[in-house]
Amino acid sequence: MIKLAELSVTSIVLAGGRSTRLGRDKLVVEVGGRSLLQRVVDTVLPLSREVLIVKAPGQEPLSELHYSRLRWVQDERPERGSLVGVYSGLKEALDFHSLVVAGDMPFLHRGLLEYMISISPGFDVVLPRMGDWMEPLHAIYSQNCLPYIEELLGQGELKILEFLSQVKSRVGIRYLEEAEIDMFDSRHLCFFNINTEADLARARELEVEVGT
Repeated sequence: MIKLAELSVTSIVLAGGRSTRLGRDKLVVEVGGRSLLQRVVDTVLPLSREVLIVKAPGQEPLSELHYSRLRWVQDERPERGSLVGVYSGLKEALDFHSLVVAGDMPFLHRGLLEYMISISPGFDVVLPRMGDWMEPLHAIYSQNCLPYIEELLGQGELKILEFLSQVKSRVGIRYLEEAEIDMFDSRHLCFFNINTEADLARARELEVEVGT
């Protein structure tokens, strides 16, 4: 396993969703005294050469998120789904490999992300998998994925799981299995994301419990 210090990765944070189920911009709501987006950036910034936040057109950058290694990137095709967001970030990334996470995951686990980065050389995708379930928005993608994403987008296919299904024999995918995930986060809180008021209430309860 390669040491993290020997690798250079970009982190891509997807922040352009419409938050329709919550009814307000979920990335600015606070959990544990920090906005959701701030919590994500605080976790991935120390692991990254740069952080790209993919935003929707007209979405204002948060005033507290102005770091020298952070850039706001506009989603090339707004409101067309997460695959376009991944594509928009990968095109702008300085590094060959990018860690991609959603901006509404308040309990990202730094140790697990470090492990994923350390095993990424030689693969085009590092993807958490538990049985039939996969989490494509807590994953690593290389720029080798760009032409395949472009091909799918040209066909009008916007589903990121469809992309993964189609490319699994064309790019190198390293599945991160449940036993590996459990070494760092046995409760799998790192994959918890917020879509509803109930999710937000639960996140605030968990934050008090786990003290992140």
